[in-house]
Amino acid sequence: MNGKDRAPLLWLRSAAFNLVFYAASVVIVIAATPCFLLPRRYTIRAMAAWSHMTLWLLRVLAGTRYEVRGSLPEGGVLVASKHQSMWDTIVMTAILNNPAMVLKRELLWIPFYGWYAQKARMIAIDRGAGSNAIRRLVSQGKAAIAEGRPIVIFPEGTRSAPGSKLEYKPGVAALYRQLGVPCVPAAVNSGLFWGRRGFARKPGTILLEFLEPIPAGLDRKSFMAELETRIETATGRLLAETGGNAQPVENQPQASL
Repeated sequence: MNGKDRAPLLWLRSAAFNLVFYAASVVIVIAATPCFLLPRRYTIRAMAAWSHMTLWLLRVLAGTRYEVRGSLPEGGVLVASKHQSMWDTIVMTAILNNPAMVLKRELLWIPFYGWYAQKARMIAIDRGAGSNAIRRLVSQGKAAIAEGRPIVIFPEGTRSAPGSKLEYKPGVAALYRQLGVPCVPAAVNSGLFWGRRGFARKPGTILLEFLEPIPAGLDRKSFMAELETRIETATGRLLAETGGNAQPVENQPQASL
């Protein structure tokens, strides 16, 4: 079957996934509303259940599987991940124990999603608040680490297309410096299968790879250079492994340090 012949099947499978995904999400969100009156752990479980449901629907309806490579140290740790797709936040919620996701404050204004994020004590920052945003990020990050929660941050601040790179923001360096914990870089190829925009959910295997931790104690410039190199190099490798066209790291503009 050539690409032209596969197009209708891709459309049908994507339509089935999107229809069931959004309908099931509405049902789960409404059914889990009593969690707001219960201890926070019930909200965490509801969010994890929704994430596992989404991954299952992707596999069954869209033919999209996933593989996780590498592992995380025990206890509180800083995870800095490439961000290409909504899938990235879904899988982190599914596979990590009570993660503290760093997200932009505007997401808290989304009905239901924002309420769940607040109840789960995600770390919301106002990107227009400058140094105050960094102070709030560090304060909430310290609280999460004290509870043994993994912190997940996307250094570029938003999703980037496969093969492209945005400037790495200073928030990840502030957390690394102030928390004094190792930072685990993570690479993905998720944008090849669930894009930033668009309807299609493509079949295949999404790869998420946790890389070797960067030990605590590096200066800011060295840390940012090491983090960016590791993430972009590994992401390029994952894209190439699955047939994506990755822009070589050495040809990409570097983040300001």
